[in-house]
Amino acid sequence: MRRFLRPGHDPVRERLKRDLFQFNKTVEHGFPHQPSALGYSPFLRLMAIGTRSGAIKLYGAPGVEFMGLHEENNTVMQIHFIPDQCQLVTLLDDNSLHLWSLKQHGGTSELREEHRFTLKGPPGSPPSATQVTAVLPHSSREVLYLGTESGNIFVVELPSFRVLEDRTITPEAVLQWIPEDNCNRRSCELVEALREHPKNPDQILIGYSRGLIVLWDLQNNKATHHFLGSQQLENLYWQRDGSKFISCHYDGSYSQWPVSSDNRQSEPLENTVPYGPFPCKAISKIYWQTTKNGLPYIIFQGGMPRASYGDRHSISVIHGSQQTAFDFTSRVIDFFIIFSSDPAAEFDDPSALVVLAEEELVVIDLKSAGWPAVHPPYLASLHCSAITCSHHVSNIPLKLWERIISAGSKQNIHYSSMPWPIDGGTNIAPDPPQRDLLLTGHEDGTVRFWDASGVCLHLLYKLSTVRVFLTDADPNDNMNTLGEDEWPPLRKVGTFDPYSDDPRLGIQKIYLCKYSGYLAVAGTAGQVLVMELNDEDAEHVVDHAEADLLQDQEGYRWKGHEKLKTRDGPVRFEAGFQPFVLVQCQPPAVVTSLALHSEWRLVAFGTSHGFGLFDHQQKRLVFVKCTLHPSDQLALEGPLSRVKSLKKSLRQSFRRIRRSRVSSRKRRGGGGNASEVQEANAKFDQDVLQEMELAPVQRKIEARSAEDSFTGFVRTLYFADTFLRDSSRHCPSLWAGTNGGTVYAFCLRVPPAERRMDEPVRAEQAKEIQLMHRAPVVGILVLDGRSTPLPEPLEVAHDLSKSPDMQGSHQLLVVSEEQFKVFTLPKVSSKLKLKLTALEGCRVRKVTVANFGSCKTDDYSENDLAVLTNLGDIQIISLPFLKLQIRYPCIRKEDVSGIASCVFTKYGQGFYLISPSEFERFSLSTKWLVEPRCIVDMPEVTSNNHVHKPGTENAARKS
Repeated sequence: MRRFLRPGHDPVRERLKRDLFQFNKTVEHGFPHQPSALGYSPFLRLMAIGTRSGAIKLYGAPGVEFMGLHEENNTVMQIHFIPDQCQLVTLLDDNSLHLWSLKQHGGTSELREEHRFTLKGPPGSPPSATQVTAVLPHSSREVLYLGTESGNIFVVELPSFRVLEDRTITPEAVLQWIPEDNCNRRSCELVEALREHPKNPDQILIGYSRGLIVLWDLQNNKATHHFLGSQQLENLYWQRDGSKFISCHYDGSYSQWPVSSDNRQSEPLENTVPYGPFPCKAISKIYWQTTKNGLPYIIFQGGMPRASYGDRHSISVIHGSQQTAFDFTSRVIDFFIIFSSDPAAEFDDPSALVVLAEEELVVIDLKSAGWPAVHPPYLASLHCSAITCSHHVSNIPLKLWERIISAGSKQNIHYSSMPWPIDGGTNIAPDPPQRDLLLTGHEDGTVRFWDASGVCLHLLYKLSTVRVFLTDADPNDNMNTLGEDEWPPLRKVGTFDPYSDDPRLGIQKIYLCKYSGYLAVAGTAGQVLVMELNDEDAEHVVDHAEADLLQDQEGYRWKGHEKLKTRDGPVRFEAGFQPFVLVQCQPPAVVTSLALHSEWRLVAFGTSHGFGLFDHQQKRLVFVKCTLHPSDQLALEGPLSRVKSLKKSLRQSFRRIRRSRVSSRKRRGGGGNASEVQEANAKFDQDVLQEMELAPVQRKIEARSAEDSFTGFVRTLYFADTFLRDSSRHCPSLWAGTNGGTVYAFCLRVPPAERRMDEPVRAEQAKEIQLMHRAPVVGILVLDGRSTPLPEPLEVAHDLSKSPDMQGSHQLLVVSEEQFKVFTLPKVSSKLKLKLTALEGCRVRKVTVANFGSCKTDDYSENDLAVLTNLGDIQIISLPFLKLQIRYPCIRKEDVSGIASCVFTKYGQGFYLISPSEFERFSLSTKWLVEPRCIVDMPEVTSNNHVHKPGTENAARKS
């Protein structure tokens, strides 16, 4: 029992732990969940995105990222950068305004909230009196103009947010300058847009919802011009020289208005309904961009015919005879144009259209023919199809990295080659020390390869498994193909496509060998594909094999989905990973575990019915093992039989309760005289008390019944070259752990290389271990004679690891949901165990071996277990002595999907989904830390910079 005693305080070890372990949440990868607002600063060349949860994120050049969070967690409605400043203002749905600043601290820039403010009206006034609908930061950088639902325009001083009451522009003051026969009091309700004159900062354009537009002189407090629109106003935009402005309206029209010094009242030069004459949706925002060739770019959101295209989310670009309506698969939140911000420039010369949709960011190159999309270096739409699994591979060899990039570049030929246009700030983070890949499996049968080396999660390559199977959709269909005379001229853009042709295509497990280039992926319908990397397109037949996991069982009938039908004959594959063999499990249940040994050319796979081993060099099934318990009928119902599952689980819960009551009654009163019972109870209490004193953080584990559902569910598979039969000879082996706490070990005979194709791989079961508590086995690991985990396949051959110690005795570590247990090999006798703590039913969910290096010296590193529990805690446990080193709270215990999605890296980092579209990256290591380190310097302000305002960052979106 001495090993269960808590060790004394070791100051040397405590110092070493500080040098090894440190928990940090470092960066969020992917696309912000539920974006609600967009802003852009031509001065800083930074973009800002606000979300419904109150987050605000700034992006510039790749690696330049900042994040802030409003305490209120309210929806961000509008974002406006202060002209020529490192500041921005946000408007929330609770009508509060917040001033944020980028300030340098410790050699990097930080985003900080400086002030907050809520506009208040006089006592007794309705909320609409101060409900902000439009925000205009003035080029003087001293004030904000706030338009409200009541028609009042308040002037607020910066940075103090003090209301300058004497400068308020009231509807009554405006109406004094408008002829009575043209409008009434209701004409000045709800300020829809505020725009500063691009050449005269003393004039602002005020647009009211009912169609009245007024040019207001700030110096003399009077209206110099007024314009009467016949339709409800949506937005305004000044032309660059200030001679005209554009208004867009609810009926899908836009109008040009001249601003003449002679006429105080003007009629529109033209009124256009681009997609008329039938009723159209509102045009909510518009740009009119001038060019050197004289033909303007007219870019607007909406305006589609209501009857036929009212459900489309579009932004149209018109340039001379060219017209395209970019069609997005999710709602457009906002957009802006990147154009010349030089005040001395005569023309706008737009270069890029940047669109924030609800599920992705799309950038269109307006300089290149055909207006192609630009491949984004960040803000990737991770959830373009729902993520179903993840796999991380550290330290990718350069040759494999280059081949993956080459395959990806051939897929990106339709993208623009223009540099990323949002390039503000400077990334000062050190170059990543190694090349890391994050592979995500998706519901539509694709696997995406992401560069996870640094702050930007960048898509390198996309692999699709669909071509192997017959589905309803033809992979050669081009959704962008348009007929010559099609109207409106819609063109689908973006990658977000949440619809899967067949849910059976979903990827469930991924395993990549970085040394050989072999890749194994397994799916929802029992399909296991083994692939190899090919640098060229190829056409070949994919070999098929079937693994019947119920071959020795009788009376079982699969009630789930059917297997996927495969294509006959040769299949054409793009350059990249190409499947050469398909193993189909029968029944076609979800593949729950996968392991690949590229040196032995073997792949192992497991489902809820059993596991099998396949020789992918000879393309031959080696063996299958059924793990079903006679009571495991639930495993045959498939993933869609939920009602029966619920009934059965409830039934089993009640049975467990009854069993525990019966057993407790037997303990209290079953047989023997009273003195014997009393003595037995006293001894039992003493044993419990002793265990509590010796191990105060441990608890007794309640054994589970063999009748519990899914006991045959294979949770983990592991290859090892170790001592399984006797201590004198080691051999290849395969280990499998099940949901019922059973571990199977098979000896493998792999022929030498020269006879590899002539002789079959043979397997024989050598061990079967049944854990007493029957908790699911979530991890298996073999430690060599130096108590070091065995290296990966081919790792030693590439001189990246020491050869394992085959002289000393090996140890087997079995990790169940409830305890860690070390056994000696080959006898499999228990040597050491660690029970998980009794905190609210704690269970192991994820476990991996991670290497932790000291931040003080390069000479020291150690291997430990990184463990994630169902409570969202991460524990680091030492090897081989199983001592808890440290515990960190990481994920909320209610976030079940976040816990399920977590993946650890080999060097003490990790990723988990905080939303369907975002990974949170964290680090447990002091040495391996990937986080944004960037700086935004204040650009020089030219003397006439305040004269010309492009208006991009002043775009006020309708609230």
